[in-house]
Amino acid sequence: MTQTAQTIFAIIAEKALLAPSDLTPETRLADLALDSLAMVELIFALEEAFDISVPFNANDPAAQEFDLSSVGAIIAAVEGLLSQKAA
Repeated sequence: MTQTAQTIFAIIAEKALLAPSDLTPETRLADLALDSLAMVELIFALEEAFDISVPFNANDPAAQEFDLSSVGAIIAAVEGLLSQKAA
């Protein structure tokens, strides 16, 4: 597992009050029962940890720019933003 993925697992686990080992890439955020405040805090934590800017409509299910549906989708989205930033 990459350092990016480990960090994302830790951030999501903290917001969901779980151990990182309780999560898998297939874990759906909807199954974690995170409320809207926890989702906003999650986005802010990702932005701070990786020095990225998550697209404004990230918490809108219709927004395709940043997928928050599962742990694996978040990892892919963050890695995509990081690669854009590096280019």
